[in-house]
Amino acid sequence: MSLLVVGSIALDSVETPSGKVEEVLGGSATYFSYAASFYTKVRLVGVVGDDFPPEHRELLKSRNVDIAGLEVSRGKTFRWRGSYEGAMNAATTLDVQLNCFGEFEPKIPEAFRDSEYVFLANCSPRLQKSVLSHVKSPKLVMCDTMNFYIDTERKELIDLLGRVDGFIINDAEAAQLTGKHNLVSAGRTILGYGPRFVVIKKGEHGAMLMDNQSIFCIPAFPLEEVVDPTGAGDSFAGGMMGHLSGSGKRDIAALKRALAFGTVIASFNVQGFSLSKFRSIDTSDIEKRFSDFAEMMRF
Repeated sequence: MSLLVVGSIALDSVETPSGKVEEVLGGSATYFSYAASFYTKVRLVGVVGDDFPPEHRELLKSRNVDIAGLEVSRGKTFRWRGSYEGAMNAATTLDVQLNCFGEFEPKIPEAFRDSEYVFLANCSPRLQKSVLSHVKSPKLVMCDTMNFYIDTERKELIDLLGRVDGFIINDAEAAQLTGKHNLVSAGRTILGYGPRFVVIKKGEHGAMLMDNQSIFCIPAFPLEEVVDPTGAGDSFAGGMMGHLSGSGKRDIAALKRALAFGTVIASFNVQGFSLSKFRSIDTSDIEKRFSDFAEMMRF
């Protein structure tokens, strides 16, 4: 199956208790694409500047990520600088330079418009809706968002939710969007906006999947050490959508299983800076950790 993702590609500088890196490959669409590529082919739409290192482009291509939709704009690539302390539950943003991403208007190649699975990574709801208008008849569309767009484009976001099948959001953002701090109540409210299902991420406490008939909760995979949480949510979404696209299934049982694969794949991501841990594993490592994860929950 074909999986389209539209989102950011960035150069990140990150400091955590485990160390510090400068201008490594990051961005929502990057983490999503690499995670999804373990189980399906990915079509990537995004923008970078003419300073984007060619080795990053080659890395994506080596993962069978189609970068025909990667626009190269004059100027600099989007940059983010952040740090984590203590339990590393949230990043402190030290600097954001949108650069070419600040003027990004997604251009969907004709060859991508028949994509059956679509993920609208974190960007303006206006741009996310624009993407949907150029995709012919997708079987499953999911989207992400962040607190900034909940504050500044709430009406556009709620309108978007009436046009997608699934919505991924973290617990703090779910409360911000709905005004409800009970996650079940927040989930019910979000379902009322139109999506068929919602996934609420709870960080180190796992995730909750809700539709109008059921609730499914899953813990995070327990790790002794976390190196860098950057991109964990995007890797989770990529693992989930990659598995759904690879299986070609979209029912609730498939969603639950995909949620578990997303959790496992994200657990690898946080064990290294940028994509370093991902680059050292293959599907056999993921399957082994998935089996261990399933055994942990058996009783």
